[in-house]
Amino acid sequence: QVQLVESGGGLVQPGGSLRLSCAASGSIFSIYVMGWYRQAPGKQRELVATITSGGSTHYADSVKGRFTISRDGAKNTVYLQMNSLRPEDTAVYYCNADALTITADRTYYWGQGTQVTVSS
Repeated sequence: QVQLVESGGGLVQPGGSLRLSCAASGSIFSIYVMGWYRQAPGKQRELVATITSGGSTHYADSVKGRFTISRDGAKNTVYLQMNSLRPEDTAVYYCNADALTITADRTYYWGQGTQVTVSS
């Protein structure tokens, strides 16, 4: 199985920046897609950004031009650079991986989440 651990969340002023990291560990053969989702209290979990093994990226309209997703294949780690943060970006951010291991078919895995709070 794959374990995902997020880090880098915290409290930041509006207009500030944060960089989230997600490290994947386990008996991994291949990770096809990694991404970030977020969920605010009382709201459904929503897609923020994804990146494929080939380097293709996708962003939610609400974060285009402000967030950048990147991936280090050798370290099985995905990053989310968040700039020009707004109060509406406040949420728990979850890492996701679409991966194949030596003991399981290709499936999705989720981290436990990291809190991002944007407030004055």
